[in-house]
Amino acid sequence: MLELKNLYAGYNGVDVIHDITFSVQDGESLCILGPNGCGKSTLLKSITRIIDFRGNVSVNGSCISAISRKELAKKVALLSQSTQFFFPYTVYETVAMGRYAHSSGFLKNLSVQDEDIIKDVLKKLDISDIKDRLIDELSGGTLQRVFLARTLTQMPDLILLDEPANHLDLKHQIELLDFLKTWVRENNKTLISVFHDLNIARLFGDTAVILNNGTIAASGKIDEVLNNSVLSDVYRINIRAFMYESLKKWT
Repeated sequence: MLELKNLYAGYNGVDVIHDITFSVQDGESLCILGPNGCGKSTLLKSITRIIDFRGNVSVNGSCISAISRKELAKKVALLSQSTQFFFPYTVYETVAMGRYAHSSGFLKNLSVQDEDIIKDVLKKLDISDIKDRLIDELSGGTLQRVFLARTLTQMPDLILLDEPANHLDLKHQIELLDFLKTWVRENNKTLISVFHDLNIARLFGDTAVILNNGTIAASGKIDEVLNNSVLSDVYRINIRAFMYESLKKWT
């Protein structure tokens, strides 16, 4: 579904990620892991063509460099860690922006199908009751769900999430991630998520790519990749020993 070959990208002429090659299948949830500054967010920005890159990125066989921004938005959507907003739109209006790539105008020309998709996503993310509230009145966690709803309303083939559970408490993190995994499988979509929490990644992901200093340190099935040898090399600590000591506190 998604294929990256020999991808290089960075800022101001300096590469942050180097020679990245991997592929992801339909219905798969892939986790991007690694320490701060290893290139996780840069990788997502490359796939969405927010920043320039060298190499090849293709979605369903189409090279993203050869299609328009609007067509790319029908294929790929990105939810960043800190999504900014500049106008106090309502929750409904904000979520409706996800239909922009599929419509001929901005909010005014929504079809019956557009409205049905918006209402369905609002309901599934449990924010229908606040659809008329202004987004600048919302807490960080609720706002994150609104922006996620906008992303899902876009109905892309590939969804990229940068710390999707950011700002959420543990209960809502688990509920949200369970919903996303089910949504991906039921709709045969592909999901790539950046995580810092290795426990959440193990529970949530099917496969993983671990980045270290801008290159791939390991990739494959989640249980194979998250082994103590790889993690110790990347994170420079004994992850297994740390997890065991942490769990002892609960006994």
